[in-house]
Amino acid sequence: MFQYYGYNGYLSDRLPLDRPIPDLRPDGCRNTTYPLSLPQVSIVFIFVNEALSVILRSIHSAINRTPSHLLKEIILVDDNSSNNELKEKLEDFVSQTNSQRPGFIKVVRHSKQEGLIRSRVSGWRAATAPVVALFDAHVEFNIGWAEPILQRIQEDRTRIIPSFDNIKYDTFEIEEYPLSAQGFDWELWCRYLNPPKSWWFKGNKSAPIQSPALIGCFVVDRLYFEEIGLLDEGMEVYGGENVELGIRVWQCGGSIEVLPCARIAHIERAHKPYTEDLTHVRRNASRVAEVWMDEFKSHVYMAWNIPHGAHQDSGIDIGDVSDRKALRKRLQCKTFRWYLVNMYPEMRMYSDTVAYGSGQLKNSLKNDLCLDQGPDNDNVPILYLCHGMTPQTVYYTSAQQIHIGLLSPTVDDDDNKCLVDVNSRLRLIECSYAAAKRMKLHWLFTQGGPIQNRKSKRCLELIASSDNEFGYQLALQKCTGQKWFITNVLFNGSL
Repeated sequence: MFQYYGYNGYLSDRLPLDRPIPDLRPDGCRNTTYPLSLPQVSIVFIFVNEALSVILRSIHSAINRTPSHLLKEIILVDDNSSNNELKEKLEDFVSQTNSQRPGFIKVVRHSKQEGLIRSRVSGWRAATAPVVALFDAHVEFNIGWAEPILQRIQEDRTRIIPSFDNIKYDTFEIEEYPLSAQGFDWELWCRYLNPPKSWWFKGNKSAPIQSPALIGCFVVDRLYFEEIGLLDEGMEVYGGENVELGIRVWQCGGSIEVLPCARIAHIERAHKPYTEDLTHVRRNASRVAEVWMDEFKSHVYMAWNIPHGAHQDSGIDIGDVSDRKALRKRLQCKTFRWYLVNMYPEMRMYSDTVAYGSGQLKNSLKNDLCLDQGPDNDNVPILYLCHGMTPQTVYYTSAQQIHIGLLSPTVDDDDNKCLVDVNSRLRLIECSYAAAKRMKLHWLFTQGGPIQNRKSKRCLELIASSDNEFGYQLALQKCTGQKWFITNVLFNGSL
């Protein structure tokens, strides 16, 4: 069951559907009063082959912890599940519930698997309340979750609001997540961020937190969601759609907030049920880059190690984005640079990169060996069989630095590692430290030419070695004319 669901389905079947969960709201939330005239909400749950007990617990917690006058309906979107339990048994539960409240639970069943993105939009289309909450069917709502969200959206319909705690996938315990904003890295995977300084200065832990992006589930004014362009239905399965929505909302005049008073716990699965193949995520990220990221789209291609202008050069078919570009024009949205400067200043920019590759900085002497960062704590680069993973990711910058390893996505992360000549030995040292200490971190490099340290004049070369299993090792020595090649070169193909 764990392999099938990505969580402990056996345990879930043995837990009560109406179990109590701890109230994790900050103190300032508990005595707040809300207007009686808040808008109603439709809650949408999407699923494919989910454990029935998990779906039912999600529904029970929605009914039990949402004031009945605010909860208009629950919509279940079944994305073509093959699990028989989700047909007859679920229909029995729906019929029984609807016999007491006619039409309260609606079921939308897809005849083929559409993926998470289009499933959310299916649920939105079936909803009729002024506000729609789009959730996975593995959540539990905490007490008082709805009122603060509905009030904020009533005050400003262009707000979109996500909020999460965690349900541990193995024990089903509720784990409090620290208060945080939500962001992403250059592959467009989500990540949690420290709340902005402006929020800390307020000294009020119940205050809304401005967030550059959203992690997946969210609540939105139903008509505003349509005006802003829903989710990009040209994307496949899942991945990147939440980042795209966050960028689009900010660039086109809306906002995203995390509300500490509105707590919803969510199972972060051990593995995804749709697919383990990430090709669709790379494709989705490329769509976001082409439509919304202007001159920064190269950062997404660098992070995924695909040629600049993905759909032209790499065989990735991103589909037609003309309607998304037309949407951006119609909404008169701001630039991605504006978004980075004003909404996501924590994000590191890499506009000085002139060439990049993963598992692709090679010497012509031995074409199957690549420059590799080596064991993490050694800080000594090595030669290794080319495999294209993160330790072989290389970036050459206009400042003539060679970065090896993953790009740090935000300024709060550890600094990037640079290749440095330390007394004729190759080392990997944090770039900012090496620059501050005036170390030898600048390298002259042209595609198909040598890699020469600007200061020491020594070249990075391969020398024969019986000690090394591959027959060669890296050395810094007097230049002998060895040639190096990197896969992707920016700026009109010349270094």
